[in-house]
Amino acid sequence: MRVLMLNTYDITGGAARATFRLHRALIQNGVDARMLVARKRSGADTVITLSNGKVGHALTTARMIRDRLPVRKYKKAMDRRWGQFSPARVRNSKLVKTVNAINPDIVHLCWISDGMLAVEDLVSINAPIVWRMPDMWAFTGGCHYAADEEPGVMCEKYTGKCGKCAILGSGNDDDLSRRILERKRKIYAGIADMTVIGVSKWLADCARKSAVFADKNIVCLPNPLDTSLFKPAGKKAARAMWNLPDDKKLILFGAANAAATPYKGCGLLIDALKKISSTNTECVVFGAGEPGEKPGLPHKIRYVGHLNDDTALASLYSACDVMVVPSRREAFGQTASESLACGTPVAAFEVGGLTDIIDHRINGYLARPFDTGDLANGIDWVLNNEKYGELSQKAREKAVGEYDYDVVAKRYRELYESCLRQALATDGG
Repeated sequence: MRVLMLNTYDITGGAARATFRLHRALIQNGVDARMLVARKRSGADTVITLSNGKVGHALTTARMIRDRLPVRKYKKAMDRRWGQFSPARVRNSKLVKTVNAINPDIVHLCWISDGMLAVEDLVSINAPIVWRMPDMWAFTGGCHYAADEEPGVMCEKYTGKCGKCAILGSGNDDDLSRRILERKRKIYAGIADMTVIGVSKWLADCARKSAVFADKNIVCLPNPLDTSLFKPAGKKAARAMWNLPDDKKLILFGAANAAATPYKGCGLLIDALKKISSTNTECVVFGAGEPGEKPGLPHKIRYVGHLNDDTALASLYSACDVMVVPSRREAFGQTASESLACGTPVAAFEVGGLTDIIDHRINGYLARPFDTGDLANGIDWVLNNEKYGELSQKAREKAVGEYDYDVVAKRYRELYESCLRQALATDGG
């Protein structure tokens, strides 16, 4: 079985890393899987790019800039605050020809924004399509995560007609978001062999409610994790590796550019940390450097910067006592699953994919959405739990049982085979 995965990047960004992990998991389980990307940074020979050399990189950059031009017309656009807004309007016939020349049995779409493909290109792909959604973009009018219509209430215009888009700062019904959603509706309707994958029950449910995927087969499959790499390490040794104190309770938080991305909940975390009753605690932050303006917490904060090495990241999870994921939106929650795999319980709000990963008061704590007092209670509950060892064990068991490479890859193989059978039946073969 030949599977070609399309993703804009191979290892740059959380969505790309999740796709690359799935790619490796499939290969380890006997699938002939390759990735086709716009920007390649890994040395993997199973990753193909059309952007080789200076000219290729320049053309790719130009495509990204052209794709974003319509957004620049909206002077009040807040896409930097709520995540990218992607029009996906720039056609890429060269990439489509490459896909069809490879002649895969399955074309597996993932994160295809930043000018990689226009949605119109999808109808020219000569193979059944499986689309694993890393966020909401596939079924919205352009946003990767819907903004709040009012505090705590997510926009659901994607279920009917977009327009007056809060992310664009638009007061016009017939704005760019409505036109993009209508394009998607027309294009998807013409693709018979398309199966849609939500990486969480929440994302799959959102897709089912959408105006563009109502007639598609929608399933839920999680992101895979190499649990032989993400595994518990001795806490004392892990702390020594990071020069962290042995006599403190350590609270971990991680998200790239979290302070500039409201749906990651950095402000909610700061408020919760001011309310925790546990003493003798310190905070550890990865994915960001030390900010110029300190958040004014009563706890010492240690910044360890960006981590591109999974072995180092696993040891950091093992070194800490609780991982906090304060997201307002989360399609899956990769850091939560990674933390559980390393035996470190997680405290988070009861939102999105985090509700699939965290079992309340079994391997972590799910706080009432955006109630920072309850999130503080959850952090305290983990840090002071008399059965912390049992929490840690249950965390590891959940990750191995549901997110291990072999477990997830087997489910994907079964899905691919089902899609091929359905395509053959549709073609009358």
